[in-house]
Amino acid sequence: MASYFREATGIPGPSGFGSATTAEQVTEGIDASGLTVIITALNMVFCEDMNCFALHRGVELMAMNWELGSFCYLFTWGNSGIGAEAARVLALRGAHVIIGARNIESANGVKQSILESIPSARVEIIPIELSSHKSVRAFADKFLEMDLPLNILINNAGIMYCPFQLSEDGIEMQFATNHVGHFYLTKLLLDKLKTTAEKTGIEGRIVNLSSEAHMTPYRGGIRFDKINDKDFYNDKLAYGQSKLANILHANELARRLKEEGVNVTANSLHPGLIKTNLGRHATVAVAALRAATCVLWKSIPQGAATTCYVALHPNVKGVSGKYFADCNESKTTSNGTDELLGTKLWDFTENLVSAI
Repeated sequence: MASYFREATGIPGPSGFGSATTAEQVTEGIDASGLTVIITALNMVFCEDMNCFALHRGVELMAMNWELGSFCYLFTWGNSGIGAEAARVLALRGAHVIIGARNIESANGVKQSILESIPSARVEIIPIELSSHKSVRAFADKFLEMDLPLNILINNAGIMYCPFQLSEDGIEMQFATNHVGHFYLTKLLLDKLKTTAEKTGIEGRIVNLSSEAHMTPYRGGIRFDKINDKDFYNDKLAYGQSKLANILHANELARRLKEEGVNVTANSLHPGLIKTNLGRHATVAVAALRAATCVLWKSIPQGAATTCYVALHPNVKGVSGKYFADCNESKTTSNGTDELLGTKLWDFTENLVSAI
């Protein structure tokens, strides 16, 4: 209850930041001129009553003047909203921004907008589709060919509330995109994160964007034996399941990295309810929900702040396996802290990836 009060009022938490904090405030005084930032993108889809609408979603990564050196950041985002804000502010701070996008035309629009406001910005685009293992592999290969360092990986993009469908790899679409795609991308780039941290002495960070929706998955958390079961599919519960998987993935990854003794951390976060273009297509029910919870909705700059905090703030140095909201550590459900469930999910996902 205290967290909801803090979110509604904007009162800062122990970190000194809160729900009213913006991305630019989090990054005030930044010099990101030595950073390379990779932003892998996916248009998020909001589906209600079988009508799918685009909801472009992303969370911002900002660099603070903290042991900078030559950084490369990677995170998944949307082609507008807080994802576009992320790219803009990163470019504003001097970072080299590489956008991995599903919709190249939209990404080019974001790039052009950034260049118009920041003529000196360095922005490039590489295609990716997170629901496709082939596309994720192609993106990773392309990035690794560029021979850049990688300090931060932020897994953010996703789809939401979609009618049942399978990915091209035969996996339920929300689970495939929101969890398996990020799991595979992290797996492919993990060695680069480790070697960069070792060579530079700078802590690497992996950030999974989750949601408070993780509180409402299927009974038991993850339906391992019914992931692709159309008869028992529920779009809301499937989304909650995928967001729970984001937390469990980060926690299990954090445990394994600590066990290896490498200088890389992994955390997850809830960005908050963001005022994006969702309202343009919302049903009456969704519009009513927004009206009833209006004090909890954040602006796009505010929605980016928690990711910035977890990814770059010195307060989070050495912190791993935690869940954040409003730029502060927060609590998850018992499923979210279930180590046995996390280990089972890891093994289950490894088998999915290996079978493709």
